[in-house]
Amino acid sequence: MAGFRAAAIQMRSGFSVEANTDEAERLIRAAASAGADYALTPEMTTILCMDRERLLASISAEADDPSLARFRALARELGIHVHIGSMAIKLGPTSVANRAFLIGPDGGIVARYDKIHMFDVDLANGESYRESRLYRRGEAAVIADLPWLRLGLSICYDVRFPNLFHTLATHGAAALAIPAAFTRTTGEAHWHILMRARAIETGSFVIAAAQGGHHDDGRDTYGHSIIVDPWGRILAEAGTDPDVILADIDPAASAAARQRIPALASDPPYELPGTAAELETA
Repeated sequence: MAGFRAAAIQMRSGFSVEANTDEAERLIRAAASAGADYALTPEMTTILCMDRERLLASISAEADDPSLARFRALARELGIHVHIGSMAIKLGPTSVANRAFLIGPDGGIVARYDKIHMFDVDLANGESYRESRLYRRGEAAVIADLPWLRLGLSICYDVRFPNLFHTLATHGAAALAIPAAFTRTTGEAHWHILMRARAIETGSFVIAAAQGGHHDDGRDTYGHSIIVDPWGRILAEAGTDPDVILADIDPAASAAARQRIPALASDPPYELPGTAAELETA
């Protein structure tokens, strides 16, 4: 098969899992109506909540999650790949995974990915985030085979760790999914630069679906869902409101970019000689 049409779905998820699932379904249907073969939703599609007790009371284990069941049925009905950028999945009484699900057109789960890098930070504007208090970090990178190319999975803060994306690309990923809930502060400073950098460094398409706007828990997210080609060109971009953006993905463009700039092939292993103390006194 040649190329495919990708959709990045922008949301403004709140506390109601049912309402968020309804909105995700509405936007996924809109993407399919516009010809999307693959639709990516943002990080924390079904609930955006930093309060542990409220979060735990609202979510389910994977086997019992009604939203996941709905998304699987929706993918089967529409006959497209539905990539839920992430959901909060209960692992035990007090343990939660920030987990992505790639669902195939038959409704089967093609791949799962648990977010590896936890966003723990205190911002100058007074905002504070401690994802490690809420979520158990993932331990494995994940690549999935789509009919058109290999897809590397990630979630939000992972984008700041280029070694992950280098690994995904060197193992065959020609497109990178980056669902996110960037804060407005960090988004304004870094969002476009990071997304374009990951595309250019790896010669890959970047499909980034974001949360955007003011949320029930008081946070403000940046939005600007974006699709970038392997040469770093922005193919589609949203604003801050819920939206669907689309772009046609040609796998040959990734091969062409990697041929023009063979960075992946030109990166041999190397060592930093000496101990840290020796380097400091050199």
